[in-house]
Amino acid sequence: MVQTYIDNPLLYKGLKFDLRIYALVAGCDPLRVYIYNEGLVRFATEKYEPVNSENIDNMYVHLTNYAINKDNPKYVFNESLENLSLGHKKSLA
Repeated sequence: MVQTYIDNPLLYKGLKFDLRIYALVAGCDPLRVYIYNEGLVRFATEKYEPVNSENIDNMYVHLTNYAINKDNPKYVFNESLENLSLGHKKSLA
C-alpha cells in the first residue's frame, strides 16, 4: 500500500476522495504486473476546506475512511446494483 497526505488535494464535487487500484506484481525480471480491472473510490462526506483551527477535528472533511464516514448522517449508502455510481463508496468502473 502506498499513500501520502496531500495539502492541496484534487477534489471531486468539493469532496476529498481516494482511489484503490489493485495490482499484482508477478515477477521482477522480467517485470510482470497485472492490474485488476475493478477498483474502489471512497469519498469524504463533508465539503473540503483547508485545515484550520475550527475544522481540524472534523474527520468527515479530511478523511475518506468508510469506518468514519458511515456514521455521518450525510453518508449515502449505495444499495443499488443497477446504479453503482450512487453513494460515498463507489465502484471505480
